[in-house]
Amino acid sequence: MTDSKVSDLGYARLDTDRAARTGDPEVVYGAGKTPDQIVGIMGALHEAHPEHAILATRLSDESIAAVLEAFPDAEIDEVARAATLGELPIPQGMVAVVSAGTSDAPVAAEAVLTARAYGAGVKVISDVGVAGLHRVLATRDELVTANCLIVVAGMEGALPSVVGGLTGVPLVAVPTSIGYGASFGGLAALLGMLNSCAPGVTVVNIDNGFGAGVFAARVARNARPVDEDNA
Repeated sequence: MTDSKVSDLGYARLDTDRAARTGDPEVVYGAGKTPDQIVGIMGALHEAHPEHAILATRLSDESIAAVLEAFPDAEIDEVARAATLGELPIPQGMVAVVSAGTSDAPVAAEAVLTARAYGAGVKVISDVGVAGLHRVLATRDELVTANCLIVVAGMEGALPSVVGGLTGVPLVAVPTSIGYGASFGGLAALLGMLNSCAPGVTVVNIDNGFGAGVFAARVARNARPVDEDNA
C-alpha cells in the first residue's frame, strides 16, 4: 500500500484503498472512540469515497448527537445504534434477516443496515423463535426466495438449525448475548450454532450483526440466476 492510499488523522490511519480491493469502503466501529474521532473518520471516508455510503456502528448517544450536528444529512438507526452518511447503493439481490425475538432487535437491526449499506436488498422477518415453531414454519415461502439468510437468536441459539433444515439458502447465524445466566452472555447460543446439525450454516461471533451483514450482502450481490450461469 502506498502513502496515497492511507489517510492519517493522527489518531487513525484510514484504509482508503479498501473499496478498490474489496468493493466496500472502511467502516467506522464507534465503540471506544470519542464523538470527535467518529466525526473526523466519517468525514475523511466520505471525502475519499463520496460515491459510497459511509457506515458507523456501535454509536453512543453522544456520538449520534455529534454525527447529526456535523452531518445533518446523515441517517440514524436508533435501534442499531448506527449511522450512514451518503446515499445507499442500488440494491442487488435479497437478504432475509430473521430474528428469534424482540430482544434480539439491536443485533438484527445492525445486520439489516449493514446489508443495505453493502448493497443488498433486505427483507425483515421478526419474532419467529422456536418457542412458537409455527411462526417460523409460516415464513418458509419468504425464506426460500432470498439469496442469503441472516438468522439472529439468543438463549440456546436453536433457530438457525430450524431454518437451515427448512431451506437450502446460504445461511449465516448470529448468536446474541440475550439469555439467562447459563447462556453465559451468548456463549451457549454460539456453541449451539457451531454444533448445528443443519448443513450449510456458518456462524459469526456473538452480537456481530455487522459481520453477518457484510457476508450476506456479498453473497446476494454475487448471486446469479441459473439460466444466466448456463448462458
